Formats: sequence, structure tokens, C-alpha cells
Amino acid sequence: MIINNKSFKQSILSALADEEMRRILDSSMVHSKSFNEIVKETGIPHTTAFRKLKTMLNDGTIIIEKIEISSDGKKYSLFRSTLRSISVNYELGEVSIEAEENVNATSRVAERFFSLES
Repeated sequence: MIINNKSFKQSILSALADEEMRRILDSSMVHSKSFNEIVKETGIPHTTAFRKLKTMLNDGTIIIEKIEISSDGKKYSLFRSTLRSISVNYELGEVSIEAEENVNATSRVAERFFSLES
């Protein structure tokens, strides 16, 4: 898909230009992960990871795929990248971005629901 929304284009370019945001995208691209898993895997300090993740959630480059409850009753979110691959082209002042969407979380939930046997 070709990205035409200017603010989303800018968000993607900002995420790609920031090494820590790229590591977060890489970490959450294949499987959804909790905040602690992302911090542990990427080695990014907690405060920095929290700030970057919040920015990426607001920009739409990361989504909360689901919310789970731990055995001790605490809620935690599982994050996932919205894009699987990104190609950026710059030609004569024009930036074009083509991206492949990651599997839609809603469609995954529907698949799981309808795959349950009676």
C-alpha cells in the first residue's frame, strides 16, 4: 500500500530515523510483546522506551493488539507494529512511502473465534 497521509508519512520517517524506535518496531513486528519484553529484548532504558512507545502509539506505527491479565491480577498490554516492511523513495523533492501492513489484529481475533470447535 502507498502511504498518502502526510502526518503518517512523517511518523514513519521519524521512526526509521530513530535507532531506538527501529529496535521497537523490529521487536514487535512478528509477535506482539509486552512493554517489559520489549525493554528486555532491545536494551532500551525504561523511561526512554516508555516515551518512544507512547509516541509510536499516538502516531499509529504501533498498536495495542490485546490486553491480558497476569496471574496476580494485573493488566498489561501487548504491542505490535502496524507495518511489516517499508520502502522509502525520494525523487526531486517528493517522498513516496510504500509499506506492507502487518496482520490486522481484528482479523486475527475473528480467525481465532471462528476456528474454535464446538
